[in-house]
Amino acid sequence: MKVFVQIPCLNEEATLGTVIDSIPREIPGVSEVEILVINDGSTDRTVEVAKAHGVKHFVHHAGNQGLARSFRDGTDYALAHGADIVVNTDGDNQYPQSEIIRLVEPLVRGEADIAIGDRQTATIKEFSWFKRKMQAFGSAVVNRAAGTKLPDAASGFRAYSRLALYRLNVITQFSYCMETIIQAGNKQLRIASIPITTNPKTRESRLFKNIWQHMFKSGWAIIRSYLMFKPHVPLGLTAILTGIIGLIPFIRFLVFYLMGYGAGHIQSLIFGSAMLVASIISVTILIVADLQKTNRTLIEDNLERTKELLYGPPAPQQRHEPAPQKRSEPAPQQGSEPAPQQRSEPALTDTAPATPPAHGVADTGE
Repeated sequence: MKVFVQIPCLNEEATLGTVIDSIPREIPGVSEVEILVINDGSTDRTVEVAKAHGVKHFVHHAGNQGLARSFRDGTDYALAHGADIVVNTDGDNQYPQSEIIRLVEPLVRGEADIAIGDRQTATIKEFSWFKRKMQAFGSAVVNRAAGTKLPDAASGFRAYSRLALYRLNVITQFSYCMETIIQAGNKQLRIASIPITTNPKTRESRLFKNIWQHMFKSGWAIIRSYLMFKPHVPLGLTAILTGIIGLIPFIRFLVFYLMGYGAGHIQSLIFGSAMLVASIISVTILIVADLQKTNRTLIEDNLERTKELLYGPPAPQQRHEPAPQKRSEPAPQQGSEPAPQQRSEPALTDTAPATPPAHGVADTGE
């Protein structure tokens, strides 16, 4: 089993050498450990430092493409080079690389498809009270959308099996963290949470300028991912609520109209009609969204098969298939003779065996 440890980098020359040197080269149950550096438009000596520390695998971006694109390109490269497990870590030495052994353990044993390092954000001294609360709130929202129970959904210290990478498709341009959890939860992939500690902060985050930008971009990524899998929830609720709100004034106008006082309550008719139209529009959009969901499922199934043809099948322990059960033959009854072994004889037909067409002549069947 081969493990690729990928490190997305943007000007990480100061800490990259420490990260590379601390990555374990021997992991129980793993035959090979390779390191992949994704140079996301670095302008310093990041690549030179990586080469000096023995890295042989690189993905280069001419300019900064963002974390999501780096993750996608890195996993494609790793799969093309035979990776059974891909570990994603950071080049700023935020995570203790020695924990990679514990991180991949449930994947090696076939007990999980994805493992996420739980930073235990409530204990991180560098996090303010507000940031800790926002981390907990964000994880709760993601868990609600994905149907999971992960304590740290924003952690970037992760391990993915080949099967998981076949089934996940990153669309967002900001960060893959939230989107892949929502996809994995809705696709019934097994996710394990591994408690870890973090190293002291070496620099400010380059992914976002401030906590508000992070909240906005992460929130938008969560909403998009949620609508991909469960469009019926917001659209269905909107259709029901607008329908009920529209019926009340509409019925009120109808009562007054039957009593002969409809002329003074035309506003109820207008408002009720508008709400009913909104309800009908919501139902129409819901039908279109459901059809798009079906199309997306078919496309993703084709993508998974295409990846398997390109990169090979997942490891046996990664497949979600029950072990074949042996059929037990009924014991012969006492005093009875065993049945003779049956032989399959070729079937006799009245047609003569077909002869192959002459060389250079196509057999058209005429």
